[in-house]
Amino acid sequence: MKFTPLALLSIFGVLSSKQFITHAEDVSVPATSVSHSDVVMTEDQLASMEGTSEKFEFQAEVNRLMDIVINSLYKNKEIFLRELISNASDALDKIRFKSIEDKDALAGEKNLEVRISFDRESRTVTIADTGVGMTKTELIENLGTVAKSGTTNFMEQLGGESSTSGDDLSMIGQFGVGFYSIYLVSDRVTVASKSNDDPDQHVWTSMADGSFVVGKDPRGNTLGRGTEITMYLKDDASEFLDDYKLESMVKKYSEFITFPIYLRKTVAETVLAEEEEEYEDGDEEDDLDDLDEGEEDDEEEEVVGDKYKVGDVEVPVGEGGYDPDEDSPHDPSIKKEVFKFEWVRANDNVAIWSREKEEVTDDEYKEFYTNLSKDGTTSENWIHFKAEGEVEFKGIMYIPDEAPHDMWDRYYDKEAKIRLYVRKVLISDEFDDLVPQYLNFIRGVIDSDDLPLNVNRESLQQSKILKVMGKKIVRKALEMLRKMATQDKDFEEDEEDKDEKGEVKKAPYIRFWEQFGKSMKLGVIEDSSNRSKLIKLLRYRTSTTGEDSWRSLEDYVADMKEWQQHIYYIAGADIETVSKSAFCEKLHKKGLEILYLVDPIDEYAMQQITEFDGKRLMSVTKEGLKFGDEDEDLVAGREKAYNKKFQPLTRFLKQTYDKNVNKVVVSQRVEDSPVVIVTGQWGNSANMERIMRAQAFSDSNKNSYLNAQKTMEINPRHPLITKLLEMVLEDERSQAAKDAAMMLYDTASLISGFQIEEIEDFNTRMLRVLKDNMGVESFDLEEEIEPEEEEEDEEDDEDEEENAFDIDDLEGVGSEL
Repeated sequence: MKFTPLALLSIFGVLSSKQFITHAEDVSVPATSVSHSDVVMTEDQLASMEGTSEKFEFQAEVNRLMDIVINSLYKNKEIFLRELISNASDALDKIRFKSIEDKDALAGEKNLEVRISFDRESRTVTIADTGVGMTKTELIENLGTVAKSGTTNFMEQLGGESSTSGDDLSMIGQFGVGFYSIYLVSDRVTVASKSNDDPDQHVWTSMADGSFVVGKDPRGNTLGRGTEITMYLKDDASEFLDDYKLESMVKKYSEFITFPIYLRKTVAETVLAEEEEEYEDGDEEDDLDDLDEGEEDDEEEEVVGDKYKVGDVEVPVGEGGYDPDEDSPHDPSIKKEVFKFEWVRANDNVAIWSREKEEVTDDEYKEFYTNLSKDGTTSENWIHFKAEGEVEFKGIMYIPDEAPHDMWDRYYDKEAKIRLYVRKVLISDEFDDLVPQYLNFIRGVIDSDDLPLNVNRESLQQSKILKVMGKKIVRKALEMLRKMATQDKDFEEDEEDKDEKGEVKKAPYIRFWEQFGKSMKLGVIEDSSNRSKLIKLLRYRTSTTGEDSWRSLEDYVADMKEWQQHIYYIAGADIETVSKSAFCEKLHKKGLEILYLVDPIDEYAMQQITEFDGKRLMSVTKEGLKFGDEDEDLVAGREKAYNKKFQPLTRFLKQTYDKNVNKVVVSQRVEDSPVVIVTGQWGNSANMERIMRAQAFSDSNKNSYLNAQKTMEINPRHPLITKLLEMVLEDERSQAAKDAAMMLYDTASLISGFQIEEIEDFNTRMLRVLKDNMGVESFDLEEEIEPEEEEEDEEDDEDEEENAFDIDDLEGVGSEL
């Protein structure tokens, strides 16, 4: 059996040093004949080997190991810059810390900074720092030994030699392999370094071929103190020879590094020709074109669009510029565009989460969000927190003022835009399990010092700490929402206080709810552990507010009548429809508040809420509806009397409707309507059936078992019902009675929110009822009408001949005119 190097390493992740498997793949042993003790060596057996066994060191093929480190650890080439900046930051931290005890440590170079530059001609990218630097010995040990971490050594020495705690020292170079990510983009690397502990500056260079060279720098001490890394890029890494690309990488991964990071950028500037001589080679502001005025006459001259081009230089044509017919291209009044270099700070954003929240102003929070989101959105709601316990981290989370336009189009593809930093260095901005899907609108940063990172620092290890961290983030997010909801109670709407769109400002949580309320409902469905908190954040339109305002379940319960036992709700397509529903007639009369569920997801969420504050939630469209103010004896007696009286009608209707309804009963809920159709307590409502039918991949055959169990409730006091009872008692076999019964069913289906299934039968009944009402004797069609023949009119023909136009009549007209 053969093992790859990575496979062998994975074995040691699951086996302890004293447990070995003694059988191989090619050995077949019956399971019944071998016990566990025969397979695994005992402690005594292992101990007996110590006297006769030989000890060997692991051998590593350097070239193969370097290839694994370079090409297998990292999935993104951009990581090399993050790793190098992190190493530079560690070096700067070291010299800063040393300067506390040694005041002369910063004597050579007092500015603590990182500088990045590139050269297209030589295809190099250079990153330099003014950190602690390395001696010749340290260059050999730290860069020549894979997985040798200078930061780890420094922290160990710090713990042993200094009485000062190292907790305040921010370093993340714990693995010692980050430097080798440099070979993702370069063939050859040169490292020049100068340390205070070494009088000379040395250079380390290697091509990742298993060997390296270290020697004294022939240029002398050019750094003063620090390290300069020069990368000779591969052919497929030309994209990094661009200041915009490098700047975007710095802002993405190292935006919040404590020390300033300067990038040498190319800047264009328009100047007069006579001023161009100010930008000579060697000046602080270099002319990149490096044009020699003495050679300009030999350059090819042409007019391109509205500019006059001399070689690579373009000048405007026309008014105030160059006129090829009149002016000389060397006129000193001509404006030219020259290029120069200047150092620009790339990490100007401040890590405000590391400060105390009392020290940060609202404007700073808003500006930080603008820099974080980079999409033009704003935020007026945030939470700045510090979590302690099993895992400690700081962070700021924001809620955008507006939801993205495609918020619900790709709900399950969207991830929360929360960036995870370890000591201000970006580790990941992709979260699959850390934040629940219903909180995917949250934005912010999380920074921790002790997260379990993989060696490539691009992903998190799945562990108990990660789960604890996720729970704390969710708790903080819900805490922020709860505070917003609490603020609404003291909010007073002012007609003169308007937002940027000219609309009257609404309470903070209501503004949030109208943008992200669907997320809270999804949270009720998906997050059972936080369901009780999320239920308190739900808001609904009700029969007392209409479309003007929102109500919480807490508000509903606080305003319930003394005798009221349940929270009532109705689901439908829109507020106008549900407010006029026949199901609400009795509740309106009693003055009971009804929750209006008009969002398609409302009923799904309501299925997860059985009660609130000890009050059961009850749908007014389902059977078993009770109000709480009835005299039970009176209700029971009245129900018994009605059932006896209308027993012939209910029996007749059940026989007529057959399988369309489960049963027909006398209703106590209907006030003005003659009949309604309610559903079973645990079945789907009419609104839910409508939603399921509207789904793109809905299969009516497969979903038939989910259809509602229908119960028809008749209003015993309605004239149509009493008249139908008379018709049934007179002759229940009459077609008129059957048609009236079916018309009641069709009407009840429509007002109850159901669809009429048998359209042809419905059409036939309607026409038959119209026939009787209009006194039409038969549906036999009348004979087709025959068109009358037209007689020729001789007089009309004569008139037409008289009025006919003759071209000869125009002769002579021209001469007369």
